[in-house]
Amino acid sequence: MRIRRIHAPHTNQPFRPLPPPTGAAPYHLSLDRIVSADMMAAIQQAKRMVFHIIGDTGGVKAPQAQQIVAMHMENDVQNAASGGYPAFFYHLGDVVYYYGEAANYYSQFYEPYIQYPLPIVGIPGNHDGDLLNTSVPSLAAFVENFCAKEAHITPEAGDSTREAEIQPNVYWTLEAPFVTIVGIYTNVPEGGELDADQIAWLEGEFACAPQDRALLLAMHHPIYSADKLHSGSAHMEQMLEQVVQKTQRYPDAVFAGHVHNYQRFTRAINGRQIPYIVTGAGGYWHLHAMQKSAGGSVLQVPLKIEPDITLESYCDDRHGFMRLEVTDHVLTGTYTTVPRPQESWSAGPVRVLDSFTLDWREHRLQSWWL
Repeated sequence: MRIRRIHAPHTNQPFRPLPPPTGAAPYHLSLDRIVSADMMAAIQQAKRMVFHIIGDTGGVKAPQAQQIVAMHMENDVQNAASGGYPAFFYHLGDVVYYYGEAANYYSQFYEPYIQYPLPIVGIPGNHDGDLLNTSVPSLAAFVENFCAKEAHITPEAGDSTREAEIQPNVYWTLEAPFVTIVGIYTNVPEGGELDADQIAWLEGEFACAPQDRALLLAMHHPIYSADKLHSGSAHMEQMLEQVVQKTQRYPDAVFAGHVHNYQRFTRAINGRQIPYIVTGAGGYWHLHAMQKSAGGSVLQVPLKIEPDITLESYCDDRHGFMRLEVTDHVLTGTYTTVPRPQESWSAGPVRVLDSFTLDWREHRLQSWWL
């Protein structure tokens, strides 16, 4: 089975100029600047780091799904065993809908996570950068709430005590124990688009990323997707291939949102197995259905999509979140689905749908279908 791909950015959603960075190049932020000394000590003692990662959370039309996901992420933090306590939440973009206006941030970001106790960092998505009022620069509200020069309570926070994060740019690198997370901003056009400056920066990040840590790439528009609406981006795949060829450094895993469901692919290349994961069912009300097989039935996994690409797992009918654990040689991902809004939020089915373990030093993958 071959899936539909976007080969060039769609011009009906124009490329938006990027805001100036708020920090110094090369736009790095160390984890110890946003979490406590006790958390850093716990990570080193446990010899592993845990965090949440999802995208497309804004509950613009029907907030219940976002609230349910947030509640179960809070439960995951509260119920974490020693050494498994998450350190932060990495957001894959589309914090708010349908436009990235400051007025949307309280109802779609601060209020839903008012009880979530961890820092929330991340990259913007296309809706965060899109404009309704063109007199306001693209990503102005995202910068105010995620890229502040100093942590402080913004006007958008309302009665929340969550402070703005201090990311140095809308594309940036998080330096953390056991892992380097390079986050790019794929802008507004469908299929994603990077300007020459960001591509040059990305090349530098791959070339200089420490070899003794896992290298994760975070982006909003996915490279691979078998959904019916958006599909994956051949354009972004070509961009990444050029970066890899120039730097001779592969990411150990690639994470994206934009498509409102969960999908996990494996790409086999040059003796490596690289997970490509779409985790965009973080709260936006409308989930995206998967394509059907040639005979009209649901896709059966594992499914060979292209000669080197396999769809390993997916879920297109429930919201959920991903938990990542990383050590000095293993990356483990667990995706949990949550109850539907019409089910009991607390007593409804919470299921670990998918889990994988990547030996990122050997570039070999193990997975279980649950």
